[in-house]
Amino acid sequence: MSATAAGSFLAPRLAFGTGSRRIKAVLFDAFPIFDPRSILALAEELVPGRGNELASLWRDRQFEYCWLRIVSGQYEDFWQVTESALQFAITSLKLELTADKRTRLMNAYLEKKPWPDVIPALRSLKDSGLRLAFLSNFTRKMLDSCIQSSGLQGLFDHVLSTDAVTSSKPDRRAYQMGLDAFGLPRDQIAFAAFAGWDVAGAKWFGYPTFWVNRLEQVPEMGVAPDDESKDLSGLLRFVRS
Repeated sequence: MSATAAGSFLAPRLAFGTGSRRIKAVLFDAFPIFDPRSILALAEELVPGRGNELASLWRDRQFEYCWLRIVSGQYEDFWQVTESALQFAITSLKLELTADKRTRLMNAYLEKKPWPDVIPALRSLKDSGLRLAFLSNFTRKMLDSCIQSSGLQGLFDHVLSTDAVTSSKPDRRAYQMGLDAFGLPRDQIAFAAFAGWDVAGAKWFGYPTFWVNRLEQVPEMGVAPDDESKDLSGLLRFVRS
């Protein structure tokens, strides 16, 4: 699917907004809400000319470490995993970062701001009577801090960190948290994903899945979302149709 087509849907492919399948709640991964580009900008500031390299390797190892720890039964929360991944990236790239710079990079995960379209879209969803929740691998401290930093207090009915089940997405126990929190059938809870692997996990679990494909990526493992767009405007159409 081209980027133009992805951003210009007039209606979602599945009519989740009518009859017994009416969407009543939306689960969000953290990154459709919080803009991660601030990490790249800070990395480039601290390591001029190599910031993109550092941020990319750091991000890749974050999620690889999460998944490896799930399958090996050696759980660490996302903050600890993020710290380990940063250390690996710095060492692998033979960079020299002071303790202060490392702390600044880590603390950037506590100070994220929302994408420009987020607050109006969330308010519109709330005004429509939908219940909203985060379902993220972030720790609760990370989520609460970013909510405060972004001015999103009061917009979410639940703030669900997979740390509560000592696991991470795409473990089915992580996605189950949404069902337990809302007490609704899974086909009445939409999942808004940022990454292709999270689209796959949510689809396999059985959620109506919308891809907030802000980076215009391609599907993972051939698993397509029920609908997608580059921002939250497409999600508004998806849940209302």
